[in-house]
Amino acid sequence: MNSKIVVALGIGVLLLLLASGSLYVVNETQRGVLLEFKKVKNADLQPGLGFKWPFISEVVVFDGRVQILDSPSEEFLTLEKKRLIVDSYIIWIISDVQKYFTSTGGLTRSAEQLLGDRVNNGLRDKFGRRTVHEVISGEREQLMVELTKEVNESAVSAYGVEVVDIRVKQINLPTAASEAVYARMRAERDREAQEYRSTGKELAEGIRADADRQERIIRAEAYRDAEKIRGEGDALATATYAAAFNKDAEFYKFHRSLEAYRSAFDSKDDVLVLKPDSEFFKYLNKTR
Repeated sequence: MNSKIVVALGIGVLLLLLASGSLYVVNETQRGVLLEFKKVKNADLQPGLGFKWPFISEVVVFDGRVQILDSPSEEFLTLEKKRLIVDSYIIWIISDVQKYFTSTGGLTRSAEQLLGDRVNNGLRDKFGRRTVHEVISGEREQLMVELTKEVNESAVSAYGVEVVDIRVKQINLPTAASEAVYARMRAERDREAQEYRSTGKELAEGIRADADRQERIIRAEAYRDAEKIRGEGDALATATYAAAFNKDAEFYKFHRSLEAYRSAFDSKDDVLVLKPDSEFFKYLNKTR
């Protein structure tokens, strides 16, 4: 191969290397700084294609979008010296690129570590001034607003980071305390259940006794009314029979004799020993 061609190819490759090392790209979702000899030359690089000196300049880009730091659970003491396990998260974004780079080295992990420490210290201070009720429900929203404002002021000046919001996701008691609380709650619920059962049993006995009493009363009144009606019916029947039989006494005697015959000869096994001229056969002996 011709030496001139080799030299030309070498120069071309070198130029390509120089061109690639002198161009940089910043995306719309990124923030970046331009360094010269490891010092910040430009801390506000605009999105797009840019030029830098090769081997001298260096471009460092960061994620410019809103970041969410899910902090690990921490244990804090309240005003009553009660231990609480707090799970929180932080929403933050880079506000000053140069300060962010100089304070964290451009490392997201370092920024999150610094923010997490400040937030934990702030939560420890806020929880230490309040009771369990206040941090859980009473003043929880106010606590978060105050803490966000305080941490944001210090984070902006120290790290070039804006804290958008701080929120507590969950507040729990330590395991031992939780078991004791649950045991006490179960005991209270069992006591309430027993009271309800006793009250219900007492009411049931009262209702059952009243129902039994009403049943006896209703049965007694029904029996009384039935006997009264039966007596009135028997009296009416007797009066009717008497009125009917009084119209013909002889017929009444004859009817009574027939009833006596029917009762006497009701069974084939019955045996009567009577004289033929007995009063019992009075109407049987008559021919007309």
